[in-house]
Amino acid sequence: MAPRGLALAAALAVLSASCTGPAAAETAVAAPAAKRQASEGGTLKTAIFAGGCFWGVEAVFSHVKGVRSAVSGYHGGTARSARYDVVSSGLTDHAEAVRVTYDPRIVRYDELLRVFFSVIADPTLKNRQGPDVGPQYRAALVPVSAEQNAVATAYLAQMKGSGLWKAPIVTGIERAQGFYPAETYHQDFALKNPGHGYIRRWDAPKVAALGRMYPGLYRATFQPG
Repeated sequence: MAPRGLALAAALAVLSASCTGPAAAETAVAAPAAKRQASEGGTLKTAIFAGGCFWGVEAVFSHVKGVRSAVSGYHGGTARSARYDVVSSGLTDHAEAVRVTYDPRIVRYDELLRVFFSVIADPTLKNRQGPDVGPQYRAALVPVSAEQNAVATAYLAQMKGSGLWKAPIVTGIERAQGFYPAETYHQDFALKNPGHGYIRRWDAPKVAALGRMYPGLYRATFQPG
């Protein structure tokens, strides 16, 4: 097979193995409005969220008003091992994550946290989300500023005292380290592959829940990263 054909076959093999697993029900939770609201000024900000397969994290945030871009990638670990085939082994320190660039004049960081825990990530699961299992699929907040860290810390404490989740909340805060953008075929995956089985089963319902639960934050069009 020609080199281009080999590359295409490899990419298809990765896609067929990406973010797959046995089906199980997921339920959106109306996470509480934050008591500690973010105050970040008027310039564009970035934040990193790890919440299982990055396709769905990216898809939801790409439909939030005020989000300028959502880039799938790998947080933590090293640049050398920040490749999908390596990270998928679960043997690196990376987490599949999304770097969100947003306008705080339109959407605050605490509102992004509320969306994240309402329709993207289950904070009671350790080293898994939905059908995907392994430390690379852990849910974590990765603040990149002192203000984000203070807001995230306060919000997790508020969530733990809310009684909305039956199991203990295990999602935590990770120190910001290297963020390495994922391979091109992972970027804007839900936009480019709306008929993909995983997107239809797991991620389209999350986007629909965003529109249903937070119509004021919902943007019908997908903002490419």
